[in-house]
Amino acid sequence: MMTKNFLDRNLALEAVRVTESAALSSSLHMGKGNEKAADQAAVNAMRDFLNNLSISGRVIIGEGERDKAPMLYIGEMVGKGGPKVDIALDPLEGTTITAKGGENALSVLAMAEEGGFLHSPDMYMHKIAYGKRYEDFNLDPESPYDDIIKKFSKFSDINIENIVVCILDRTRHKKLIDTVRSTGARIKLIPDGDVSAVIATSFEDSGVDIYIGVGGSPEGVLAAAALRCIGGKIFAKLCFDDEKQIERAKTMGINDINKIYQTNDLASGDVMFSATGVTDGTLLKGVLIKENQATTHSVVMRSKSKTVRYVSATHNLELKHIIS
Repeated sequence: MMTKNFLDRNLALEAVRVTESAALSSSLHMGKGNEKAADQAAVNAMRDFLNNLSISGRVIIGEGERDKAPMLYIGEMVGKGGPKVDIALDPLEGTTITAKGGENALSVLAMAEEGGFLHSPDMYMHKIAYGKRYEDFNLDPESPYDDIIKKFSKFSDINIENIVVCILDRTRHKKLIDTVRSTGARIKLIPDGDVSAVIATSFEDSGVDIYIGVGGSPEGVLAAAALRCIGGKIFAKLCFDDEKQIERAKTMGINDINKIYQTNDLASGDVMFSATGVTDGTLLKGVLIKENQATTHSVVMRSKSKTVRYVSATHNLELKHIIS
């Protein structure tokens, strides 16, 4: 039977070791132009480590549907037995970033009590998120973007021209980008990595005030898990493309296809979040390898205590095997 303290400190350390292993493996492919190799290395390493944990883990947010992802697919069981844990993960958030040697690539893992994460298909999700300083700000996420920016400016007491809106650099966001620019607000366009972008809204020195746009639903759940631990608010709505996606969602328990999800809808109960930098970024430094030594930088946090720990680790590569 699960106890209230099943996400204990020991498991927090293990979570860091999981993301460290994935980050180390994928970092060997940094800048080599092979997205698939970088991602597969991270998947192999994370899966191998998860299967050695004393948990009965079920992947709720993973690499995709079982027919498209042979490892860490939605529904896969991991661990060697123990308390029941729901898992959300992205072994390499920023495959393109890593392949090009860009910034803000992460290895990410979140754990929650059974039933803690939204169980949804791997699909697009519209998201609006902002940091803990503005948690009392409520909005209609379906209202016009310029109205959202103006109301956010009024609530936050930030002049519109000083607001920085983070948006994924995608052609689907042209109208959003044009609208935000028309308000006078500034924009930070990112190539990938919307988990770190959402988290950045809760760090005052990140230079990001609000995140808006359409990205993956897995990243939405992972970002919500982080915000549960550090504070902040996210609004999200699933973007269905066809009837097949709607039917798949219904088999996973989603009956209201128009529902607006908030932070606690996406990640509830006792939640733990860990991330390790693969490449240098806003939140974390990337993996640094020199001769037979590697240095990793990670963050681990928990919703119950709101504790945020940064972990800098040195790895002896003569004694540690990195799955590549």
